[in-house]
Amino acid sequence: MKKIGVFAMVLLAQITFAQTNRFVYQVTMKPNAEDKNDIKTENAYLDISADKSMFYSENRIKRDSVMRNNFQSGGARGFNRNQMESLRSVINYSVEKNKKDQKTIYKDRIGRDIYTYEEDRPLNWKILSETTKIGEYKVQKAETDFGGRKWTAWFTTDLPYQDGPYKFSGLPGLVVKAEDSTGDYSFDLMKNYKIADFPEMNSFGNVMKVKRTDYVKQQEKYKSDPTAFMNSQRGSGGINPPRNRNGGGNQNPADMRKRMEERVKEEAKNNSNPIELK
Repeated sequence: MKKIGVFAMVLLAQITFAQTNRFVYQVTMKPNAEDKNDIKTENAYLDISADKSMFYSENRIKRDSVMRNNFQSGGARGFNRNQMESLRSVINYSVEKNKKDQKTIYKDRIGRDIYTYEEDRPLNWKILSETTKIGEYKVQKAETDFGGRKWTAWFTTDLPYQDGPYKFSGLPGLVVKAEDSTGDYSFDLMKNYKIADFPEMNSFGNVMKVKRTDYVKQQEKYKSDPTAFMNSQRGSGGINPPRNRNGGGNQNPADMRKRMEERVKEEAKNNSNPIELK
C-alpha cells in the first residue's frame, strides 16, 4: 500500500508538472501616432510549460476557432464576416521563448505569408531596490531600454517562472506589469489558471524564416507596394481577382489594386506607433 501511495504521488507530480499555466494579460495600446486618444485594449495569453512559453492574442484563438467552425459547416457560405470583424486584433504577432536554448522566436504575417525570426538583441535589465504590491503579488521594479522604448517592469518571485509578456524575460521572476515611459503600451497581469496544453493555431501561407533586419525590410516593401509584394510571394500564384458580390463577374484588377493599397495605407496609419520603434 505504501508503494502504491508513493507511485500515486509521483504520478500526480508528473501530471501537475506537465500542465501548462496560462497567464492572462490586459494589453493597453496607442498604436496610432496621430491620435493618442485612440486607445486599444485587449487580452493576451502567456502560456508557460516546462519547455517553452507562448505569447499571443486571445482574439487570435477565437478567430481560429470561428474559421475552423465555418469551414466545417460549409466553407465560405458559412463564413460570419461580422463575427470575424469583432475579433480583429492589434496583436497579430506571437512570441515563443524556448527554455532549453534560450531563444526568443517572433512570428508575424506580412501579406499572405508568415515571417519568423530569432530575436538578436538581449534584454539588459537594471533591477532596482523598490518594491510594492500589485494585487496579491509582492513585486520588484526593473528597467530596460528595448526596441526604441524605455520600459519599467514589476516582477514577482512569488511564482516559479522567469518569464513575461511579449519578449520580456531574463528577470528572476514573472513580470506582473510592464509599461513604456510614454504610456503608449502596457501589460497588466489579470489572472492565471491551468490548461491541458498549448492550443492549436492556424497557419495559412508559407513560413519564411529570416533575420530580424530582413523582416523589417519586408514590412516596408509591403507597405510601399502591397500588390507587388503579394504577387512576388512564393507559391502565391499572384492575386486572383475575387468574384463580384452581386454576381457580376471578376472585379477590375486596377480597382482591386487601388482598394488594397488604400487598405494597407489605412492599416499603416492605424499602426504608425508600433511597440518597437527601432
